[in-house]
Amino acid sequence: MPCASASLAVWSAAWIAGAAAADDVLDALAPWSDAHDVVAADAAVAAETELPTPDHAGSGVAALLVLLRRRCAGGDLDARVVLPVAGDVRGLPGPDALRVAAMSAGECAVFPGAGLAVVPSTVADGVLRWTVHVVDEVPPQAHPSLADAEHDLRTGVRDAATTLADMDVARPRAGVREEIAASLRRRPQPTWPAGTPGRPLRVLQHADEVEAILLAASGDDPGGALTSATALARTDALRPLASAVRAARVAAVAETVRVLTTV
Repeated sequence: MPCASASLAVWSAAWIAGAAAADDVLDALAPWSDAHDVVAADAAVAAETELPTPDHAGSGVAALLVLLRRRCAGGDLDARVVLPVAGDVRGLPGPDALRVAAMSAGECAVFPGAGLAVVPSTVADGVLRWTVHVVDEVPPQAHPSLADAEHDLRTGVRDAATTLADMDVARPRAGVREEIAASLRRRPQPTWPAGTPGRPLRVLQHADEVEAILLAASGDDPGGALTSATALARTDALRPLASAVRAARVAAVAETVRVLTTV
């Protein structure tokens, strides 16, 4: 899925750079949930950030923005999105509690200059909680350039289609186009700051489309016709494409933040 962490990273960086208002950031998070709150990961983080602990009512997102501005010492905010999965945790810093939470969520926003990482999770119907972790060291950005990510995504689609056809599990299925279109319509529709370059937006849109195709392909087993071995082989064939989708999103966010924060 397109992720809330990407919206937080891009819009927070735009706000710090003076390219967006605080209310714009709050509005940009609305597609992800009706309400948002912010808490510290534990008592030690609470003491350092002055945020409430998870056993108390959370602060508003505005408190997170003020915290980010204070900790980045008035400079541009280096904001990233990390999309970890089992076997691929590139760019994900410690501590262990952050790694566990980010792996569970499949996403987090990382702010190296502020020494913070933030993980979203749904805690109640219509409430998205952002849990703030303090990080001392952040690994270098581990993503391809936007051009390479776009190329890899297109190549991945072609390679996966060829592999599935060779396995004879890529036969047309009635209604699949409508299924993919419906999947895209159900997704949150994020907005992006004025001045966001067109190419990252196109890459993000393409990544959404490819992921919707992946979901349809992963569930395409009419009548349980696939053997367990074939189903496993199909999963292996699609895994590089799923990785290309994540890399494309990370690269698109990185390029957007770079452009919005470049004076």
